[in-house]
Amino acid sequence: MTNNIQLKVTITGRVQGVYYRAETKHTADRLGVKGYVKNLSNGSVEAVFEGDAETVRQMTDWCRKGPAAAVVEQVQAETADALSNFKTFEIRY
Repeated sequence: MTNNIQLKVTITGRVQGVYYRAETKHTADRLGVKGYVKNLSNGSVEAVFEGDAETVRQMTDWCRKGPAAAVVEQVQAETADALSNFKTFEIRY
């Protein structure tokens, strides 16, 4: 049995209109991370990553840079108490 965790991550900066969600999905799919990513009305991006601890850490590290056009100012992460058991990684609208 794997040691899966879930992190909810909020990314601020110039992260909308720069393919942040699409690139997050691409990276999550490549790494095998489940969950979702979505834009928030305040201009930030929210993502929930679920998977083994090392892979979720890699995803969170990726968020600190993001796609080439992004300017990430801050990444805040909080650990969830329970897993959601996502089946895929999706972009939410």
